[in-house]
Amino acid sequence: MIGCRVPAPEPGPGSPRTTARRRRRAWPRRVATAAGRLCRIAAQVGSAGVATPDPSAPPLPPRPRHAGSPGPRRQFSGPGLPVLVIGTLMLLIVAMLGVERLTGVSVLPDRFIAGLAPPPKKFPLLAASQPLGIEISSIDLDAPVHSVGIAPDGSIAAPTAQRAQEAGWYDQGPTPGEYGPAVIVGHVDTDTGPAVFAHLRELRPGDRVEVARSDGSVAIFEVDRVGRYDKEQLPADEVFGDFSRPQLRLITCGGRWVGGATGYADNVIVFASLVEAR
Repeated sequence: MIGCRVPAPEPGPGSPRTTARRRRRAWPRRVATAAGRLCRIAAQVGSAGVATPDPSAPPLPPRPRHAGSPGPRRQFSGPGLPVLVIGTLMLLIVAMLGVERLTGVSVLPDRFIAGLAPPPKKFPLLAASQPLGIEISSIDLDAPVHSVGIAPDGSIAAPTAQRAQEAGWYDQGPTPGEYGPAVIVGHVDTDTGPAVFAHLRELRPGDRVEVARSDGSVAIFEVDRVGRYDKEQLPADEVFGDFSRPQLRLITCGGRWVGGATGYADNVIVFASLVEAR
């Protein structure tokens, strides 16, 4: 992977670290956010049908009372239409979210509940902790992991040639075990021989990848698939944008050698999901 370029995800509100923080918001806060949205909608609906009195208009004459009338009746002030609308919609949304949480069946449209529904709990979820090592027994890999950032050309920085037997964790994204795709890159070879990810392309679905973390825990991932992509057609959304669960991306070079700053023509990418922690 010497000279190999891996494009970094676009920065901004949808970057991996920002999106991960948004998905870790507490459940009560999500419901409160929904209630706030409904309050604003109901306030607009309620105010649309209320006539505002003109302060310059003369007062209306009192209505005549008939003989024997018991006098003005005390009127009961109810909650009003906006309050009833808010309460009804809140109860409906909370009930539907509860059904989704218990049954796993999607009831509300995805766009409506984006950021409101609680995350699924069918897999482990770990707090942030920097990776220190990676082990893949199926390809006899056991190597240290250090942090890498963004290279001057805007791509993910690869480990230096002197550290070609180490892997590099992209420190602008999630740590392994957090929500979203943690990205670890490594060289496939050097001028002197194979490097840390020389056999990455040999992984198969079901193989286990263990990542040791600085908090003493080990995040265990299971390979979902292995793909090879032209560097000019890298599926950025698949690599960097899937925050459905804690995931891992292992990236190295592959394909034919073209030389120059490109190195190899393709990227080999391993897609894996967190299945266990110890």
